[in-house]
Amino acid sequence: MPRLSEAARHLVIPDGIVTTDWPIVDERCREMGVVFDDWQQGLGAVTFGKRSDGKYAATVGGVVMSIPRQVGKTFFVGMVVIALATLYPGMTILWTAHRTRTSTQTFKTMQGMVRRKKIAPFLAPTQNNGVRSANGEQEILFANGSIIMFGAREGGFGRGFDEVDIEVFDEAQILTEKALEDMVAATNQSRHEAGALLFFMGTPPRPVDNGEEFLNRRREALSGESEDMVYVEFSADAGADMSDWEQVAKANPSFPARTSKESIKRLAKNLTSLESRQREGLGIWDEEAASERAIDPKQWDALTIPAAPPEWKLAAIGLDMDAAGRMWLSIAAHADGGVVHVELVDHDPLDAGVDAAVAWLWRQCRRRIPVVFPADSGASVLEAPLQAKGMKTYRLNITEIAQISTGLAQAARDGTVSHVDDAVLETCVRESTRQGVKSGGWRMARVGDLQSAPLYAAACARHGAVKWSKRRTGGTESKGEVVVL
Repeated sequence: MPRLSEAARHLVIPDGIVTTDWPIVDERCREMGVVFDDWQQGLGAVTFGKRSDGKYAATVGGVVMSIPRQVGKTFFVGMVVIALATLYPGMTILWTAHRTRTSTQTFKTMQGMVRRKKIAPFLAPTQNNGVRSANGEQEILFANGSIIMFGAREGGFGRGFDEVDIEVFDEAQILTEKALEDMVAATNQSRHEAGALLFFMGTPPRPVDNGEEFLNRRREALSGESEDMVYVEFSADAGADMSDWEQVAKANPSFPARTSKESIKRLAKNLTSLESRQREGLGIWDEEAASERAIDPKQWDALTIPAAPPEWKLAAIGLDMDAAGRMWLSIAAHADGGVVHVELVDHDPLDAGVDAAVAWLWRQCRRRIPVVFPADSGASVLEAPLQAKGMKTYRLNITEIAQISTGLAQAARDGTVSHVDDAVLETCVRESTRQGVKSGGWRMARVGDLQSAPLYAAACARHGAVKWSKRRTGGTESKGEVVVL
C-alpha cells in the first residue's frame, strides 16, 4: 500500500504541527479490530496534528478530502469518529449528507460497524443496543454519553445544535453556504480540549452542483495560502478513463488490494457518462471550470471610463440584496455605438425603510424606466409597492439569471459595456466564478462577503437597458404589471 504522500495528487498540511493525537485514535481502532493502510495512517496523523498550544492545527480550516468512490473514505472517517466517541465522554458528532438517501445509507453502514463484536460493548445499554432510528431520528449512542447523529441537509438537519465537537459533511460537492452557516456555528461552543473538527469529503462537483464551498476550499489549498487546512486529493490524470488500470491505481490507493477490478468495473458500468466516470470514479476535477472566472478582470478593467457623458440617458435600474440585507442599486445608460454604461449608486434606499426606497426609485424612474431584479433576491420586498405606483418591474427567473450573467460576460469581451472606476465592482468581478444551472448554462456564483449583489445589480441594470427600456421597445408604455420571464 502506498503512503499518503505517494498516493495523493495534492496534499496540503497545516503549518506548525508539533505532535499528533493519531496514535491514541489508531490504538483504539486496533482494539476494535481495525488496522488502517499506510495512506490512511498518514491522513490520520495530519488530521489530528496539534500545534504547540495543544489545539488541532486543522480546527479552523477543517479536513477536506476530494476522493473518488470505492476508496474507503466513509469507512475511514466512520471508524475515526467511532473511536473518538469512545475515547472522549460526552462527545457530540453530526454526520450530514446532502441527500436523505445517502444519509440513511451511511447510518445503516455505521450500524453494521458498531455492532461488531469488539465495538458493541462501547454502546449504550438501550433497548436497541445504542442505535435509535424511531421518529425520524438516526443516532448511535455510547455508554459514556457520546452520540453520533445522522441527517440530510436538504431536510434542514444541523440547525439549532450547539456544543458540537465533530461535523462530517458527506457529499461536500453539494454544500451551500447557507447550510454551512447553519451548521458550523454549532461547533463554536465545542468542549473538546483540542478544538472542534470539520470533515468535508466528496468527489469533484458537476457544473449543476452547488459546489462553491468545496471548490473554494480546493482553491485556497492549492493557492499555497492555506495555513489551517488539511487538503488531500486523489485523482487520475486529466482525460483518463476507468478502463486504464494504471490510472485507476493513481486515483484509488485501495486498488487492487482492497478494491477489486470487479468493483471498479461495476462502478464504471453504473456511471453512464464519461464525465461522471472521470469525476466520481477517478476524482478528476474540471480544471477549466474550477479556475474560470465569470468575467475576466482584465477585460473589465479595460472598459473603465472617467464618467458617463451627460447625454447618455438613464435606461434601467438593477437591484439586488446581499446576505447582510444591504440593498445594492445600479443604473444603466445607453451610450454611443451600442454600449451600455453601468454604475453602482452610492445609496442604500432601505436604510430609511421601504417607503423611502420606493419614493427614491419613483423619482428616478417614474413609469418609464424599468426596475430589474433576480427572483431569488431579497430586493423583491420592493416589488408590490413599486407595482402599486404603476412602475415597470421585472423579476428574472433562474433561466434569465443565467442570461444576464452570460450577457454581462459577453459584453465585457465585446467591449459593449462601460463603467467608472469602482472598488466594490472591481472586487466582485475579481471574485466572480461560474455556477452551473440545471436548465443549462451558468450563472454568477454568489461568493465573498458582498455575496456578488453589486455585480448582479449591474447585470440586471444592463439587461433592463438592452431588453426593456423605452428606447429599445419603441416607446411602449407598461401598465405596471410584474413580468416573470
